[in-house]
Amino acid sequence: MRRYGPALLLVVCGAAVLRISLFSELYLRYVQTGLRPYLIVSGLLLLVLGIVGAAVAMRSAKVDHLHEDENEDDIPGHDHGHGPGVAWLLTVPAAALLLFPPPALGSYSAEREAAKYAAQGIGTFSALPEGDTVDLTLSQFSSRAIYDRGRTMKGRTIRMTGFVTKDDDGTWYLTRLLVSCCAADARPEKVEIRGAYAPPTDSWVSVTGTWHPKGKLGSDAAWPPVLDAGEVKHIKPPNSPYEKR
Repeated sequence: MRRYGPALLLVVCGAAVLRISLFSELYLRYVQTGLRPYLIVSGLLLLVLGIVGAAVAMRSAKVDHLHEDENEDDIPGHDHGHGPGVAWLLTVPAAALLLFPPPALGSYSAEREAAKYAAQGIGTFSALPEGDTVDLTLSQFSSRAIYDRGRTMKGRTIRMTGFVTKDDDGTWYLTRLLVSCCAADARPEKVEIRGAYAPPTDSWVSVTGTWHPKGKLGSDAAWPPVLDAGEVKHIKPPNSPYEKR
């Protein structure tokens, strides 16, 4: 069985990658949308290499079987081992990804790395779109709240979506994780929510409200920005849980 170990490992890894990228959108829990084609190609390549490796191992096994008696007579202590058994442990994470894909990062990851905004130069932002309610990402809201000299959000109704995180004192936040490439480089972005009840941690909600100015523009005192909530709605987790930096 050791003879087929490397081939089997390649097949399992390839199947796992294709399971999350080609046959579902689970890959969005781990990487950005643009990386999907690369995942599919990688999965197919691993699968092909595994099949080819199994075919080569099968052919080699037939040849070895024909000469088994002769080889054992000529080589004292002949051993048919083909590599350390510990390599089989590599199948565990691959099988887990294939059968039980881990969930997207949530409140635990966000709380481990509390983002701090060092003082930066304030600037001018373009006016918000017309309409009763403006949809913004958390990073867009935070940028305007902390650095917008023109205070373009003042008096406007803003709507954002994210998952819930909480402090020990009961303060709760609308949170998203920002990624450049994949979940490994995720950084939390959060907005303090005031004037509304705190939903369960990690639940996904849509919050509508108005910006509450806080601290001096361009300083750490302005972070995290605050939203005075008018409405909080529970929503289903999105297919793509991360915001792009």
